[in-house]
Amino acid sequence: MAEASQHVSKRAAIPRTVWALGFVSMFMDISSETIHALLPLFLTTTLGASVTLVGIIDGVAESTAAIAKVFSGYLSDRMGRRKPLILLGYGLGAISKPLFAIAGTPALVFGARFADRIGKGLRGAPRDALVADVTRPEIRGRAYGLRQALDTVGAFAGPLIAIALMALFADNMRAVFWAALIPAALSVLLVVIGVEDRAAGPDHARAPIRLHDLKRLSAPFWGVVGLGVVFTLARFSEAFLVLRAFDEGLALMWAPLVLVVMNVVYAMGAYPAGALSDRVSARTLFLWGVLALIAADLLLAFSDGLIGVFAGIALWGVHMALTQGLLAKLVADAAPAELRGSAFGFFNLAAGVALLGASIAAGVLWDVAGPQATFLGGSVFALAAAAMLVIVKRPPPQAR
Repeated sequence: MAEASQHVSKRAAIPRTVWALGFVSMFMDISSETIHALLPLFLTTTLGASVTLVGIIDGVAESTAAIAKVFSGYLSDRMGRRKPLILLGYGLGAISKPLFAIAGTPALVFGARFADRIGKGLRGAPRDALVADVTRPEIRGRAYGLRQALDTVGAFAGPLIAIALMALFADNMRAVFWAALIPAALSVLLVVIGVEDRAAGPDHARAPIRLHDLKRLSAPFWGVVGLGVVFTLARFSEAFLVLRAFDEGLALMWAPLVLVVMNVVYAMGAYPAGALSDRVSARTLFLWGVLALIAADLLLAFSDGLIGVFAGIALWGVHMALTQGLLAKLVADAAPAELRGSAFGFFNLAAGVALLGASIAAGVLWDVAGPQATFLGGSVFALAAAAMLVIVKRPPPQAR
């Protein structure tokens, strides 16, 4: 009887709120990636920025999001509610979009990216915590895989739309940026009408957490944080993938194709990888992801021509599918239910600071020694992440 019950629970339906959050992420990613697929070239060819500056803008923006996630995660735990911060975050992301279209200097692009990533930080940790709040532990891998897959559908739909709009608007990148406001507004509307907050009944009521409660975050959780930091040092901003393809002769109009290829692979693999993480060793799955990243770095470093570069870009998508949902699941499994928002906030802070360092270093290496040095540096940190797998063990899932 127990085995039958367990079998049924593993086939339990993914909650409606998880589906809604997935589509919210999809529409915002359509908006963001329509812009981001062109932004590195907009900065370098239209506004005259250096590759190092591109790395700094991207790195500072992502680390800003990570810092905001600490506060939003803690606040959502303390309030016992997730939706208000999720709505505020997506709203700020939508409001920031017109700033890209009117930017006349790299400084205004930086400001737009800063505002956009503040929004991402406000919504990210509460959203990831809400997925765990409404989902049974035995299907969390599937739930995170589904949300990540829908998010990534937006991440490849956005660049496809950018290509079509570039053709329609005769390579006018500013017009494309204005059009990106539409899916961002749809994302905010869907939060309002489609996302239900964590249950507020007597079985789920909790006293507000206090700062000293954060000491209950366990050693396995901090092990996951350490693994995430080292791994993030290996996977700098995807802006460098766009620049690498452009460096090999990809036409400006087709630059978004880089993110299309990467995210199609990512989207196709995210849900199967999430479901697999409910059944197999996290160490095994993560190791395959690290090996895919190393192979991608080597192809991107040494390939001469667009075929090899796009093979490396596809492998970059494979590593994302195998690792990103898994890291979210590991954080959720290692954190007590009442501290999940804070746990995701601390994890994303550490990863965001690492991404800042990785993106700045990648840009400096590119300007000083060329793209080969950038991708070889990434492969070294990927090897270090693989070595860490021997000391990070998967914790037992925490109760809801």
